[in-house]
Amino acid sequence: MFYYLLKYVLLGPLLRLVFRPRIEGLEHVPSSGAAIVAGNHLSFSDHFLMPAILKRRITFLAKAEYFTGPGVKGRLTAFFFRSAGQIPVDRSGKEAGQAAIREGLGVLSKDELLGIYPEGTRSHDGRLYKGKVGVAVMALKARVPVIPCAMIGTFEAQPPGKVIPNIHPVVIRFGKPLDFSRYEGMENEKAVLRAITDEIMYAILSLSEQEYVDQYAAVVKAQEAEAAAKERKERRERKFPRMPLS
Repeated sequence: MFYYLLKYVLLGPLLRLVFRPRIEGLEHVPSSGAAIVAGNHLSFSDHFLMPAILKRRITFLAKAEYFTGPGVKGRLTAFFFRSAGQIPVDRSGKEAGQAAIREGLGVLSKDELLGIYPEGTRSHDGRLYKGKVGVAVMALKARVPVIPCAMIGTFEAQPPGKVIPNIHPVVIRFGKPLDFSRYEGMENEKAVLRAITDEIMYAILSLSEQEYVDQYAAVVKAQEAEAAAKERKERRERKFPRMPLS
């Protein structure tokens, strides 16, 4: 019940007022039955903007860190995400992907909408990154269509690290449902899963017109963080060079 209180009374009207989102292709989202909405992920606000504009309830798989933060802020964040219909998924360890798939299939088995970000994490620079194949596994196992979605302008409205959003126009664009029934029974074929995921990412790319990077976002983030740490270390050593031992 709190989900609808957030959507129609507490949060939804505020999001519409601040972002004034323009919606395109809403007719592609089915009015009933299970389906996956696969979108790009540019901002923390993505979690709330799409549910605010959809007529149907949508459940997102969200990283477990949103539900385990310390202190009052952490508890409030966890309560807020649960109330907004988010499901925590632990992204660490070998079983992380399988756990996410199980949770997603549970939502689809109830003929509901499942929201997922195939990139696996927010884009840190506004580009679109390589998708993970979990979305393909769920589409085949649940035998449901995938509706590509592009969030446009949310990166500028609330880039990483910014708590209070900027006032910036936002477009939420849905594409035609993608049918993968021709691959039925092939959810264990790695090449098939990769082909399906790439097709989904290309559909998102066509809608968002982002620059595409054929690497996983998490890998690029880690590489850039490592390079930044190395540069900081080198700057410190140049500033405070070690004196030779006499």
